[in-house]
Amino acid sequence: MKNELSIVIGYLYGDLMNIYGDTGNIIALKKRAEWRGIEVSVKNISIKDSLKPRQVDLYFFGGGQDQSQNLVAKDLKSKGNVIKQEVDRGVPLLSICGGYQLLAQYYKPHEGPKLKGIGLFQAYTEAGSNRMIGNIVVESMFGKLVGFENHSGKTYLKPEAKPLGKVIKGFGNNGEDHTEGCIYKNAIGCYMHGSLLPKNPYLADWLIKKALETKYGKEVELEPLDNTLELQAQQKTIQRFG
Repeated sequence: MKNELSIVIGYLYGDLMNIYGDTGNIIALKKRAEWRGIEVSVKNISIKDSLKPRQVDLYFFGGGQDQSQNLVAKDLKSKGNVIKQEVDRGVPLLSICGGYQLLAQYYKPHEGPKLKGIGLFQAYTEAGSNRMIGNIVVESMFGKLVGFENHSGKTYLKPEAKPLGKVIKGFGNNGEDHTEGCIYKNAIGCYMHGSLLPKNPYLADWLIKKALETKYGKEVELEPLDNTLELQAQQKTIQRFG
């Protein structure tokens, strides 16, 4: 049964930044909203597309290879102020790997100049010599999160930045300080591919809830869904790797 609620999901650079199943996060958000009767549309936002305030209720930004990041970093300059303004007013955002890096201060590859980010997250990334790959389990404000990471970039948080969580298994931001990701207001950056949201339904629901509350200016209680299979899969991963 439909209700009168609706959200627009803004998929940032989905044609260029979509590796390791990141689009699965869009599918999870869309289905979990639709199962509750919430109308969902997905707005693809890529190079040279315009972006204005209040066009989007929830942003997603996936990961990509260095060549794609170069193209995206140049275009992102024209969209950065709008994204930051929207996050500051409460619009939720999830970014993975390369998207996370470009929303921070900069990414320094092995060769070539720094790719300047928009400075949403108080963090920076430098290319490392070793690839950090494998299953990851993180303790967070949402409980335990599971995912799959595959990155050589090492991200370091500034003192004022808040990590998404503490690494129980895996590498996380840099493989050194046991932090994973960064959270600013309702925006999340992390290295958890895999896709993240089908394996962690409570995080998906938090993003949907924040999108609706920011859009409609009132508290929203989401109708419960049967998460039995999702949580069984999550628990098996935690038991095996965490």
